[in-house]
Amino acid sequence: MNEETFPGPIQISLAKAKEWEKKYHDDTTLAESKKKAIAFLIPRESLEKVLELDTEAVRAYIGINDQDEKTLLFVGAKLDKKTGKYIDVYGQSSALQKTAAATADTEDAEEVVYDGTRPSPPY
Repeated sequence: MNEETFPGPIQISLAKAKEWEKKYHDDTTLAESKKKAIAFLIPRESLEKVLELDTEAVRAYIGINDQDEKTLLFVGAKLDKKTGKYIDVYGQSSALQKTAAATADTEDAEEVVYDGTRPSPPY
């Protein structure tokens, strides 16, 4: 990914997000200063999409994407009044990303998180 194609896709499946989170969690190279991300370039659209979820908060998970770049994964967070803890609220995949063969009557919407971030450095 380069800056000319920023932000790239901003929706990724929940399964892919969990894979990236695990990859980040299991990474033992983070102490290397030349690989350490100190900031993230965040596309406005990612923030707008997560804010559309109408939640009280936004949670950002840290992951490593398929290009081995550190990334932030955004989900909404809503207070569960029974437990007093925030629970994750996911977006739904957009109709544009569904296959032509699928119909709205038979397909369950896929849960998504919002990405599109790029680590700095280098971006």
